[in-house]
Amino acid sequence: MILRLAPLLFLAACASTPTGPNVMVLPGSGKTFDQFRFDDYECRQYAHVQSGGQEPNQAAANSGVASAAVGAAVGTVAGAAIGGSRGAGVGAGLGLATGAVAGTGAAAQSGASAQHRYDMGYQQCMYAKGHKIPMAASRYDRRPAYRDATPPPPPPPGTPPPPPRG
Repeated sequence: MILRLAPLLFLAACASTPTGPNVMVLPGSGKTFDQFRFDDYECRQYAHVQSGGQEPNQAAANSGVASAAVGAAVGTVAGAAIGGSRGAGVGAGLGLATGAVAGTGAAAQSGASAQHRYDMGYQQCMYAKGHKIPMAASRYDRRPAYRDATPPPPPPPGTPPPPPRG
């Protein structure tokens, strides 16, 4: 029974996420490509530390395996309580399957969280070194990309003045 469920355990452990930045950064004005590459290397090291020193796919795999192991242990105890020694085997198999499925979601979340911390650290570092971080425009932001500093034109001649306040 447990051997049939082993692929689910491996599925939970194989949640894969990128091992580098998942954001775009462009070379800063006046920076050479070699300077950009040097800064990129330094900022990857900084981001690695900011994300807890663990690569996103390592965090995902650890979370998935841990969830599957906890599921198997809980299933074994529940199966033994319900059906004796035979129930313990069935419970372990069912707990392993449930833990592996739950572990897949936990692994994805854990990997995404580590990736987000990595990306934020990487962008902060690259921006501080003078590089450009492109920003996507919000679909809700309908303002122009710049503001015109000139005042609005005066009203046409013959228009009565506005009433006094008061």
